[in-house]
Amino acid sequence: MWITTSSSISAYPDGGDPLYVMDQISDKKNLEENWVEDLSLSEAMKRLPNRERRIIDMRFFEGKTQTEVAKEIHISQAQVSRLEKNALKSMKSYLS
Repeated sequence: MWITTSSSISAYPDGGDPLYVMDQISDKKNLEENWVEDLSLSEAMKRLPNRERRIIDMRFFEGKTQTEVAKEIHISQAQVSRLEKNALKSMKSYLS
């Protein structure tokens, strides 16, 4: 799966600011346009543990809030936040 700079998911049903996966894992030292060309989210996500992969999928591709994810997978919102942060860090590390 390749992603472009225009890919976004609004994770908030009230029409809040859209979430950009790129904003969460991009390397600001490189020009975003060049970095995006080489980005393969599919490969980065395959390297994540199942639970972290599901959280990233639900948050950024299904547009769910951390609270909605927590309720669905029966963990606390704080745990979702921690797992999401770790997953994004792992993806960024793999893609750097």
